Amino acid sequence: MKKPIHITLIFIGLFMLINSCNYLKKKAEKKQLLLYCGITMIKPITEIVDIIEKKEDCIIEITKGGSGNLLKSIKTSKIGDLYLPGSENYIKTAFAESLIADTVFVGYNRLAIMVAKGNPLQIPLNLNSLAQKEYYVVIGNPNSGSVGKATKKALQKKGIFESVEQNAIRFTTDSKDLTRAIINKEADIVINWYAPYSWDNNSDYIDIIEIDKEYAQDKKLTLSLLSYSKHPEIAQKVLDFAASKEGKAIFAKYGF
Repeated sequence: MKKPIHITLIFIGLFMLINSCNYLKKKAEKKQLLLYCGITMIKPITEIVDIIEKKEDCIIEITKGGSGNLLKSIKTSKIGDLYLPGSENYIKTAFAESLIADTVFVGYNRLAIMVAKGNPLQIPLNLNSLAQKEYYVVIGNPNSGSVGKATKKALQKKGIFESVEQNAIRFTTDSKDLTRAIINKEADIVINWYAPYSWDNNSDYIDIIEIDKEYAQDKKLTLSLLSYSKHPEIAQKVLDFAASKEGKAIFAKYGF
């Protein structure tokens, strides 16, 4: 009676192994793309990628980080299909170095001042407050991410970048960490992109005011097709969808 059971178990094991191998083979046969995305845009781009993956039966991996750091990775590795930084300046740099084959406009990034909900310290919501020594200040690193670069430019226009730089308790790489600094009470005031305010429950913990356009113009968000792309036909479909009315509505939903 035991032998039939053992034989049955063997056949079941072989069947499962064959199915597993077929699944892995099918997955390996799918075209795989790599998309570099700035932290702030991760939510809308993930939603768009999910749609394209289903339509094209492909896999699109997303690498997220500071826009400047991502550009360095692209230059070094010379691999990837798409790049979405938080500012068009990075696109201009990449285009000048022949890293980009095509681009589309998908929305705008806006700079804003963030403080704790209700502004318990009654901090004046203007740029000058970032230079005041009585406040804990965190700002983005201008050498690693788009929010840091835009922050430096705004503060330089105001003529207070050096003062704020000396007053800051630390620099950070991206918008996610700036948002966390306020929520976790690690900072009293930060400059960040506007979009994270509308995510999850962030508005329950944060008050926000946009920075005057005199100092901080809205930054165009440009999605690009990289010259290194191994699957430019699918990458182009990501661009086309992101630039469509439906794609832009997804970006608008997340504050862009």
